[in-house]
Amino acid sequence: MADHPRGDGFCPSGYDQSGDRWQQSDLHRQRPDDHPARLRAVNHGDVLVIGGTSDARAICQQLDAADVRYTLSVATPTGERLAGDIRGQIRCGRMEWQQMAEWLRAQRTRWVIDASHPYAEVVSQNIVRACASVGVLLSRYQRPEQLSDLRHPLLHVVGDLNEACAVARRLGERILLTTGSKDLAAWRAGLAEKTLLARVLPVPEVVQHCSDLGFGVGEIFALCGPFSAEFNAAFYRQCRADVVVTKASGAEGGYQEKVQPCLDAGIPCIVITRPAPLVTGDELLQSQADFTARLTRWLSAT
Repeated sequence: MADHPRGDGFCPSGYDQSGDRWQQSDLHRQRPDDHPARLRAVNHGDVLVIGGTSDARAICQQLDAADVRYTLSVATPTGERLAGDIRGQIRCGRMEWQQMAEWLRAQRTRWVIDASHPYAEVVSQNIVRACASVGVLLSRYQRPEQLSDLRHPLLHVVGDLNEACAVARRLGERILLTTGSKDLAAWRAGLAEKTLLARVLPVPEVVQHCSDLGFGVGEIFALCGPFSAEFNAAFYRQCRADVVVTKASGAEGGYQEKVQPCLDAGIPCIVITRPAPLVTGDELLQSQADFTARLTRWLSAT
């Protein structure tokens, strides 16, 4: 849902702004306060929740309340640490779809909930393929974008990074990226002639990643949101941004709090829309209330 070059870690702002990779290690870890009475199944769970988002954590809390056996899969140790006091197993690592399918078979998983970052296309593609091959129920949790709530001549909605670069190129010299660290190299290549500013999570690996790409000390802003509209307004002034680039993070990710201060200050804002979800219909869940209803149906059928 973290600004992390290696994967999808929890961030209090909702979706972290990290990549669509799942680390290669396959680790099941017990939390320091784990007890057999709390972890009823050490090796498997009936449900697999995938994602380093605050939504994934909230889903786990609902599963805890319903006394459902589950595993939460995150990509990085950072995501593991930030998962909070959930009672399920935590799996840290990434897999290709074949490995994921084997894992689902071995764990006898009956329901997979994809709560990964909405821009993590490769992860979601792997999940869909693995679940289809094993015949496991798959639901996708993805909150609404909120794009329809704001309309303004300075608001530029684009479909991908390349289109965002084309628009940003003609709008200003100092371009603030609040889109995460995963694609910073692509931004560098697409806007080589511009001054790029990166707002990323305060994680050492992320800051090093920025430095390796040539971002200077005055171009890296390591902060963890969510941020208020007032904070963002002051931040945009302080970093003297000519253009702000963001993603459609939804209400929990502070979308309007990021965009509205731009418009109020006369700063063009470029928003990259989400890829279309691969799961639709009744299995596309867009709120915690949707998940509660789906969980109730699942429990009644088991």
